[in-house]
Amino acid sequence: MPKHGLPQGFAGGNMLKQVQKMQEEMLRVQQELEEREYTSASGGGAVSATVNGRHEVVSLSVSPGVADPEDLDMLTDLVIAAVNGAMREADEAMQKEMSRFTGGMKMPF
Repeated sequence: MPKHGLPQGFAGGNMLKQVQKMQEEMLRVQQELEEREYTSASGGGAVSATVNGRHEVVSLSVSPGVADPEDLDMLTDLVIAAVNGAMREADEAMQKEMSRFTGGMKMPF
């Protein structure tokens, strides 16, 4: 081991270059995932929600006839279920892709 106490290779900057390359790749993948869209439906497809990887609702679709003025609570529940499903898909995709860099350890993104 060199006199400065760092492993061979690290002193030459090789390991630092590898870490920087991995960070750059992580950022690239994270940006791609943030741009990707995730869709989920509820009520047998009566309500559909699409979000992006930044957890922004991109679109919301409600089939005609689903909005019963006497039962808006049901429509609200369907919308919430569809949005939450799309958010889960976005989170799962982020965790799956980032696990390549974290060795499977869950990280908050």
